[in-house]
Amino acid sequence: MKSTPDPQKFLEKYFSDYHFTAIEEINRGWSSDKKYLAESIRKEKYLLRITTSAKKLPYKIQEFAALKTLEKFELPIPKPVDLKVNEDGETVLMLLGWVPGRELEEAIHELSPEDQYRLGVRAGEILAQLHTIPAPLDIPRWDEWFSKKIDKRLAEYAACGIRLPNDEKILEYIRSNRHLIQNRPQCFQHGDYHIGNMVLDEQKNLGIIDFDRMDYGDPWEEFNRITWCANASKYFASGRIAGYFEGSVPENFWKLFLLYISVNMIGSVPWAIPFGDNEVATMMKTAQDVLLWFDNMNNPIPNWYCSEIPDFFIDNFSDGQKN
Repeated sequence: MKSTPDPQKFLEKYFSDYHFTAIEEINRGWSSDKKYLAESIRKEKYLLRITTSAKKLPYKIQEFAALKTLEKFELPIPKPVDLKVNEDGETVLMLLGWVPGRELEEAIHELSPEDQYRLGVRAGEILAQLHTIPAPLDIPRWDEWFSKKIDKRLAEYAACGIRLPNDEKILEYIRSNRHLIQNRPQCFQHGDYHIGNMVLDEQKNLGIIDFDRMDYGDPWEEFNRITWCANASKYFASGRIAGYFEGSVPENFWKLFLLYISVNMIGSVPWAIPFGDNEVATMMKTAQDVLLWFDNMNNPIPNWYCSEIPDFFIDNFSDGQKN
């Protein structure tokens, strides 16, 4: 059995120039990384991520390099500071700048509809900037890769022994619309872009965290977890779509949008089982919400979506168009 990593020892060994005086473990999120808030003698805050798997080293190098590339945009995301590999060859240490703020999922209920929508628009704008980073030329075609992923998710769901309510409607939607993944572009992906990975600072500015699931793929797949946003605030979720598309959503977005949500829903059940009954129940409830929002999969535009840009926000879009 591997011993628990000693963050204080690693800070002293690899990052002594920062003169860290305090360290606090962060016990939230689903990542297998150990995460710590570290504070320097100058009262500067950093995030230390410790990964204890040699298999993850290439992915951590890729994640760090991607954050370096994104620095030019000056986005409210973690700043890559340093990356070290321990002498055991397995422990990877990533030091990042701290993104300040409260968890948006909790804070959003204290905000006005206008502020909720504004933050959603900002989340969409940031996502659009992330997606300007092109994918490597040597990765598989999207339709080939994602078709295999669909088959894998369907097989895992069939074998897990738990059924979502009215799952036949979700399964039929996937079968009837999976062809939509053909001829799709690919770009950088955050990999887990939703309200649970966002924070709000004291000036009501948005921050985006947790890039450890970053990948490359269809930019529109990044909307597959918008269910968490919609559960928290329909204004935020609507604003996120409007902000991404600068107020003009293409017609071919919606069916593909629902396909990606559907595949994610099917995959969420076997994923949740190891985490216990509460997580399974959460996924069951989300599936019921999805069926309600999308009229039993008959309408790819969810009922929570603000089909017109609210009057209080329309001047923020340069073209002044409504959908």
